[in-house]
Amino acid sequence: MTKEAISFAYTTYIVSTPGKVFEAITKPDLARRYWGHENVSDWKPGSSWQHIRANDERTVELVGKVVEVSPTRLVITWANASQASDPASYSRVTFEIEEYEAMVRLTVTHDELEAGSGMANGIKRGWPIVLSSLKSFLETGQAIDVFAKPRASERAA
Repeated sequence: MTKEAISFAYTTYIVSTPGKVFEAITKPDLARRYWGHENVSDWKPGSSWQHIRANDERTVELVGKVVEVSPTRLVITWANASQASDPASYSRVTFEIEEYEAMVRLTVTHDELEAGSGMANGIKRGWPIVLSSLKSFLETGQAIDVFAKPRASERAA
């Protein structure tokens, strides 16, 4: 029985340049500031990349390979580090960076996800806050807290 694959796409508009958006995704010192993780690679097709938590433990949380790279497009494979040896655990992320008048249209497509998996459920919550933080960081210099949790709703008295 084949598992159902799903995809997630998110588009945002950022007052920035394509080069600055690309650097924010690929430079560890910038990604740390808005994502709380560093994306570490030499960003050449076929190279590995790691998503390393920016804390004292420097935990490698995600791994993958660089599939395609250009100033306007980055494609990587993506898996939990604990599942790196299982080819079926990998999904794919595509960053499309398009100049759009005085801003950038960034579209992130995360596909080849197993429907209902922990990864699929996590990225539905994760990408919107990470990309919102990226937008805020590039436009204002201030990131948002990507680790924030929803407040418990107050019950009516």
